[in-house]
Amino acid sequence: MIAEELLNPMLPVLKPTDTIGQALDWMDEYRVNHLVLTNGLEYRGLISHDVLLDNNEELPLLALQPMFEEVFTYPHQHLLEVLPLLQQYELDVIAVLDENNGFIGTILNKDVLNTFAKSLGTSEAGAILEVEVDDRSYSLSEISRLIESNDTKVISSYYSGGSEDNDFRNILTLKLNRKDITRVVATLERFGYDVKSAFAHSPVDSPDKERYDLLMKYLDI
Repeated sequence: MIAEELLNPMLPVLKPTDTIGQALDWMDEYRVNHLVLTNGLEYRGLISHDVLLDNNEELPLLALQPMFEEVFTYPHQHLLEVLPLLQQYELDVIAVLDENNGFIGTILNKDVLNTFAKSLGTSEAGAILEVEVDDRSYSLSEISRLIESNDTKVISSYYSGGSEDNDFRNILTLKLNRKDITRVVATLERFGYDVKSAFAHSPVDSPDKERYDLLMKYLDI
């Protein structure tokens, strides 16, 4: 999924002649804290809800200094390039510009998150595994092969590098197409993989489950 496929034509685009009151009304209606400001095809930046509240509602937007003039994306950029920008700058929307920096349209943060969630298979029934891996030597293809040897498929995978938030562990999160993953866990642990947690409807019987304190959760996925 690329940026041009995420454009939301329903979002209003502000003009310099719009009033602060109009902008506030649109933000309230669409439940966003930012909207794009343009002058024709020229992208001028974003207008913030907080900034608007500090000014007279009768004033035109040209009286304000836009923010994030240098924060935008191009049509060909992937969803995984767009999402970090939204998260880094804590934006509700982001502008999409063409190769000449002409304004094309707006992407809504919620749309990106929903699309990303769907790409991870979150709406599919099945279990989730978190496996601790060595980032220098782990093989996703090998892990997938071991899982598939138990008539189970990997719907999606997500790698999280070590950080202070997860005690500097490298975690591979796997969404599987089955709820009963007893044999999958047993196989992975038999081949030396450390299954840190498993989330499924059915209990997972593992010869090593005492090692992680019988951590089983049941999610209605």
